[in-house]
Amino acid sequence: MSRVEQAIAAAHDSGRSAFVGYLPVGYPDLETSIQAAITLAENGVDIIELGPPYSDPVMDGAVIQEATTAALANGFKMKDLFTAVRAITAATDVPVLVMTYWNPVFQYGVDRYADDLLAAGGAGLITPDITPDVAGEWIAASERTGLDRVFLAAPTSTDERLDLVVSSSTGFVYTVSTMGITGERTELDRAARTLVRRLREHGDIRACVGIGISTAEQIAGVSEYADGAIVGTALVRALRDGGIPALAEVTRNLAVGTSSARPVHEN
Repeated sequence: MSRVEQAIAAAHDSGRSAFVGYLPVGYPDLETSIQAAITLAENGVDIIELGPPYSDPVMDGAVIQEATTAALANGFKMKDLFTAVRAITAATDVPVLVMTYWNPVFQYGVDRYADDLLAAGGAGLITPDITPDVAGEWIAASERTGLDRVFLAAPTSTDERLDLVVSSSTGFVYTVSTMGITGERTELDRAARTLVRRLREHGDIRACVGIGISTAEQIAGVSEYADGAIVGTALVRALRDGGIPALAEVTRNLAVGTSSARPVHEN
C-alpha cells in the first residue's frame, strides 16, 4: 500500500475514518503555511492536502480563493511548493498530497514535477481538472515514481466514468459531495452517499468525501459510509481569523467526528 492508503488503513484499524485536511501553500506566508500544515498533523489530520495557489481556481470557494490570491500577491513561486513539502515531511510522517490544477504541472514538466515532488517527500497529486482518459503522461510518471494519483468523481459521473476513475486512481477517489465550488454548507448533499455506493460497485476503492464539510457532525455523517472526510474552507478560515492557535483548536474539534462512526463499505 502507498503511504496514503496506509494512513487510511491505520485510521480504520483504530475504529475511525480518515481526516484529510487542506491548506494553501504560501498563506499567509510560506513559513506560516508550513507551520500550519504541521499543526494539522499534530491535531488529528491523517493526510495533508496542500494546495499551490493558481490564478484561475475554478473549483475554489471564496475563502480559499481569497487565501490563494493573497499568496500569489505575496510572490508565491512553484519552488516554494517543494520547499514546503520538504519541510513538512521532515517534521511529520503524515503523508502530503498536492491538490493542483493541471496547467502548472504541465508548464513545469510532468516528469520533472513528479521527480521534484518525490524528492521533497510528497505522496502524490489530487488533480481536479484533468480526467484519467487525458492524463496518460501523469499516470506514467506516477507509476514510475510510486506517487499516488487521486482523481475526482462527481454525482453526475456516468458508470463508464466511474469505471475509469476507479481503475485509474490510487490512494483514494476524491468523492465530490455536491455539485459546485468548495465551501461550507449547512447540509451535505445526499448524493454523496449514493456516489460512494456507486464507486464501491465499480471496484475495491477507498473513497474520501469533500466539498462542504465543515463540522464534526458532518464528518461523523460521512464516516458512516465513506473512508474519510476532506475539510478545507473551515481550516483556512480558522487560520485566517485566529492564526495557528485557532487552526489547532478547530482541527482538534473536527477530528472528534472521525471516531463517531466506523466507516462501512456499502457493497
